[in-house]
Amino acid sequence: MDAKEVLLKLAAEAGIEDHYWDMHGERHDTTLETIRGLLKAFHIPAETDEEALASLNAFWREPWMRLLPPVLVLQEGAPALIPLRAWEEDGQKSINWQLVLEDGEPSGGVARLGDLPHDDIAYFDGKRVFQHRLKLDALPPGYHRFSADGFTTRLIVAPARCYLPEKLKTQRVWGLMLQLYSLKSKADWGVGDFADLKKLSDTVAEAGGDAIGLNPLHTLFLNTPENASPYSPASRLFRNPLYLAIPEMADFAECEPAQTRAASADYRAALEKSLHEELVDYKTVAALKLPVLELLYQSFVSQHLEKNDARAQAFNAYIRDKGRDLEGLCTFQVLVEKLGTQNWLEWPQELRDRDEPALTAFRSEASARIGFYQYLQWQSELQFAEAANHAREQGMAVGLYNDLAVSVDASSADHWNNQALFATGARVGAPPDPFNEKGQDWGVVPLNPLRLRETGYDYFTALLRSNMRHAGALRIDHVMGLTRLYIVPPGGKPSDGAYVRYPLTDLLAITALESQRNKCLVIGEDLGTVPAGFRERLQESAILSSRVLYFERSHDTFKEPAEYPGLAAVSVSTHDLATLSGFWVGDDLAAKDRLGLFKDAKEQDFATKIRAGDKEQLLAALAKHKLLPKSVDPEAASDFAWSPELTSAVHRYMASAPSALFMVQMDDFLGQVHQANLPGSITEYPNWRRRLERPLEELLAEPDLKAAMAAITKARQPL
Repeated sequence: MDAKEVLLKLAAEAGIEDHYWDMHGERHDTTLETIRGLLKAFHIPAETDEEALASLNAFWREPWMRLLPPVLVLQEGAPALIPLRAWEEDGQKSINWQLVLEDGEPSGGVARLGDLPHDDIAYFDGKRVFQHRLKLDALPPGYHRFSADGFTTRLIVAPARCYLPEKLKTQRVWGLMLQLYSLKSKADWGVGDFADLKKLSDTVAEAGGDAIGLNPLHTLFLNTPENASPYSPASRLFRNPLYLAIPEMADFAECEPAQTRAASADYRAALEKSLHEELVDYKTVAALKLPVLELLYQSFVSQHLEKNDARAQAFNAYIRDKGRDLEGLCTFQVLVEKLGTQNWLEWPQELRDRDEPALTAFRSEASARIGFYQYLQWQSELQFAEAANHAREQGMAVGLYNDLAVSVDASSADHWNNQALFATGARVGAPPDPFNEKGQDWGVVPLNPLRLRETGYDYFTALLRSNMRHAGALRIDHVMGLTRLYIVPPGGKPSDGAYVRYPLTDLLAITALESQRNKCLVIGEDLGTVPAGFRERLQESAILSSRVLYFERSHDTFKEPAEYPGLAAVSVSTHDLATLSGFWVGDDLAAKDRLGLFKDAKEQDFATKIRAGDKEQLLAALAKHKLLPKSVDPEAASDFAWSPELTSAVHRYMASAPSALFMVQMDDFLGQVHQANLPGSITEYPNWRRRLERPLEELLAEPDLKAAMAAITKARQPL
């Protein structure tokens, strides 16, 4: 093989695809520079031709030199066929094996390798290596451990399909989706919180809704709270404590200093001001909440932790359960305070690796401060669980559903805490297309697919478990990342990226296992470029597809509701797209114009022309189904303003789809014009900050809102 062929074969072994096809059918070949950059990010030596050849040989040889693979994912109900790889001359050898089930039940035996059937052979050094198979009876679903002759593998036994609530198997339901921070009430502290969520769930459940979809609640950076994107988190394993409803915390009732501070004139004035603000001021929210939370922690230490009472024991049990992940996050947060930056690549060398001896000493010295951050996560877990249980108690079939971001910020705690798992220096993004001719860099660091498997998928399992726990559903953002991601190499431009494959079959199986265990519906956000056959795989796993009205077309018309799939979550829009009112008046196009996001006047004119046609097509679709208000002329889309009646018509149009779940944006119910996030902008647009115009106490008392919800419930009755 020549050097180029070696590099291409090495790329294939690492999952790096050598080309992709764009939406125009044009092929784009991955450059050798991109391949070398990605291999380096995956910690695979390939800077020279000699290194590339050695790495390729290692890929071929090393798996055959191990008796057992690091992990084996099996299907529930099928016999467990354990692969055992050994040299041909070891066929006379007998091995002792042991199986330990997840519940601790052991079993074992002895097997002579030569007596076992084999199904694969490899050749090294002029000799043969056989892959034998040890057949075990079907194992129960779960995470088990199999050992033999000093080698151990993690056995993951999973069901074929994800969990579906019973109601969704026979009925079509609907829910409300919103950004939690956008909620406003007379009791919150400048940002929507878990108490506001409980209030809202009462009204949604009473109106017949079965779900409330939320933005990602992941932990963000408390030192820079203004960096508010929930899709660039510090950790996907834990929640943002700024969503805590402080007056609802048990320790608040016991802490007079906290009560006094919250009742002070400065605090009351700040809270009153926030009630009338259009945008969340995250710096002010953090400045109001964090000092009071510190007082609550001090009270908890003196009144409970030092006495080791029941609450203290519950806290310590939480810490033990979350283990290394929680310790890593909280240590990271204290280090950020100490060093003044979350970019851990700028920290002193002895602090960049969480397992360095210097950090062991630091954790001991900073144990009290680490305990404070652990307390915040414990309280966030308790309040989210309470809100989720409350929604279910109101009769919601799904209840609260979380959103799982694609990955974490490159400066995140998750990255620092699990460096070998990530492709350091690389970024997740999207290739160039007509909407983004330079491609996209999403600013988040991708997981290394090779290390995921080598570590038995521990991190991925923890990720699902922590986000599914208590929730009734989990939306996986850019679910195509389970099969491939477009990754930009370190130092490269978005156009320099390539697609990298991920172990789809294994990841779907683990998703199904955690879904069933947590009784959590799974929704895949499969918008954009979807690989061939991928949606069929989602359907086989009972993962709901995401279908958005704006994108669902049949030639030059909107798709008929009857054409939507049954196993889907349908909606009119998303947080990244225009609201219905904004769509009608072109608010998103005007914002792009103000911010210079159109490359030229021609592109802007084209977008404006397309929107005019979209509006006509929408009216035509409503008219066809006899949903247009009598006052609306379907031939004159530009002659009238958007109205609540038209919003209701669009919602009834979508509600008639056979899809299991219909999600309605809170912003559309309330006639909000501006969308939550404008892709392509960072600080130029108030992304992830916009609040509802009025407090919940007023909104939830309005008959019109309740009537609009009741109308959707009626429209979702059995076909």
